[in-house]
Amino acid sequence: MGEYKTTWREKIGYGVGAIGLDLSYGLFYSYLSYYLSSVLGLKEGFLLLLTPLARIWDGINDPIMGTIVDNTKTKMGKYRPWIVIGALSNAVVLTLLFTSFGMSGTKLYIYIGVMYILWGMTNTMADIPYWSMVPSFTSDPSDRNLVATVARTFSGLGQGLITVLTPFLLPKLSSGMTTESGYSATGFSRWAFICAVALVFFAVICVLNTKERHVVYSQNEKFSFKKMFKVIAGNDQLVVFIIFAMISNSGWYLTSGTAVYYFSDVLENAEAQSPFSMIGAIGSVLGLLVIPIMSKWMSKRSIYQFSLIVTIIGYALMFLFGPVLGITIALDISYILASIGIGSMFVAQTVFLADIVDYGEYKTGQRNESITFSMKGFLQKLAYTIQTIILFSGLKIMGYNQQITTGTINASTKNAIGIIAFGIPPILVLISLIIFSSKFKIHGELADKVHAYIVEKRSLEENNN
Repeated sequence: MGEYKTTWREKIGYGVGAIGLDLSYGLFYSYLSYYLSSVLGLKEGFLLLLTPLARIWDGINDPIMGTIVDNTKTKMGKYRPWIVIGALSNAVVLTLLFTSFGMSGTKLYIYIGVMYILWGMTNTMADIPYWSMVPSFTSDPSDRNLVATVARTFSGLGQGLITVLTPFLLPKLSSGMTTESGYSATGFSRWAFICAVALVFFAVICVLNTKERHVVYSQNEKFSFKKMFKVIAGNDQLVVFIIFAMISNSGWYLTSGTAVYYFSDVLENAEAQSPFSMIGAIGSVLGLLVIPIMSKWMSKRSIYQFSLIVTIIGYALMFLFGPVLGITIALDISYILASIGIGSMFVAQTVFLADIVDYGEYKTGQRNESITFSMKGFLQKLAYTIQTIILFSGLKIMGYNQQITTGTINASTKNAIGIIAFGIPPILVLISLIIFSSKFKIHGELADKVHAYIVEKRSLEENNN
């Protein structure tokens, strides 16, 4: 099919779908921990147990879903039907997850456990086909970068809306018993329902405005762990990607998931999180421009390294001005720098995955798009697991659950929250940078060979058809 390019209508239509996905995603990853621990009062030990168990199931469920998508062939295409089905399912589960129906005790723990796992399953149903569509739009490297950039722009907008609006809207939506920050179980339930409606709305817009230009359909292959491990083992760069992306993403999740604790419990000013998040959102938008601008004279590899270095510097300044010196304004400003790096990092990771799909076809002759892209969602969940283990282990050691019942958070716990939010992330990003620089090989001559192989293969397929 050669070097085809997407229209701007399709780019925007595709990107809009990410807003809804990240409203659900952002509410889950940024506020669920606080909702469960501080609003519902669930024990840290339960959450430390639940998250790894959910990841074990995700390790089975995500590649199964990838195989199902690979085997899908409808008039709507391969990916778009699942985006709608997944969005509808995830919207229902999101609302239920943040609605406790007044339950308590063992019944509440069981209910949350079931809804937690179902959220991951339904999110996978929409997330895998959505991001797997990227290679189907175009094989042109610059256009593919632009498609990924547009999608990440809207993705950042979705998460930005969550982090900026939640501290303002939750108190207004809340009623009944509230925390000192003005948050209540009722408020979370109402806000989750609003996000759920938006999730479905944006998914429909995405499906109506996109076209799967070139899709490689599987020959009704059944899922097997043997095949899954074969796909992963046969693509060494996918393994490297999972490792370095998981570690760097864990750093960002630590900040996004712990920020609500920092502003509510350490600074005792929950609404101060909104300007912090707004500044971070501005930095993320600027970060989305890094690849299109810098790609004119730098390789993707160098740009990614630059992004991680900027992130590390930003985090170091945040830790200095936040937990160490307590200068909130300087903390907020430093977040711009860290967010520029993070925004660019996420765009590059999406592009890398598309390149890894091509590399897998170049190396093995089989494309396996959806199974490969299922690793994106899985590594994000693994990153969230690392965040949860670090956060709740720290809170458990400090006795956080007992302290919130008395209404007083001691100095040691406040210091621990600051270190978790801003001190540990730059260390994780640095480790990720070292692994990427030494082990990721899809650049330079190898990248050129892979691209030439894919273009030639598509041209032969078109001529044969």
